[in-house]
Amino acid sequence: MEVYKLSEIPKEPFNRPIFQGGTVQRQLLMTPEIGSSFNGAVVHFSKGAGTVPHTHTSDQILIIASGEGIVGDNDSEIVAKPGDIIFSPAGVKHWHGATNGSDFSHIMILASTNKTEY
Repeated sequence: MEVYKLSEIPKEPFNRPIFQGGTVQRQLLMTPEIGSSFNGAVVHFSKGAGTVPHTHTSDQILIIASGEGIVGDNDSEIVAKPGDIIFSPAGVKHWHGATNGSDFSHIMILASTNKTEY
């Protein structure tokens, strides 16, 4: 068993074309050295930052850690708050990010084999 402290995992810029509207940083939780089945990170969005609509080839779990965000798909959109757990099935187009009035962080878990398309 290994114990990692989130406060000791550095935040790094997470600049990818999938993000828009502000600054996004991440803290990697799962690396190939830790485990090969999942990818995981805490993703931090500044006010108004978010993703463009996208899909994953694996299921995705978002655990809301802080702030207030918007999570939506083609059928609905919700205001997500700390403690909410959101499941997005593989292949469902969705988006997520901070509201204009709040920074927002979530824990993201995907299969290590996931491919993201946007």
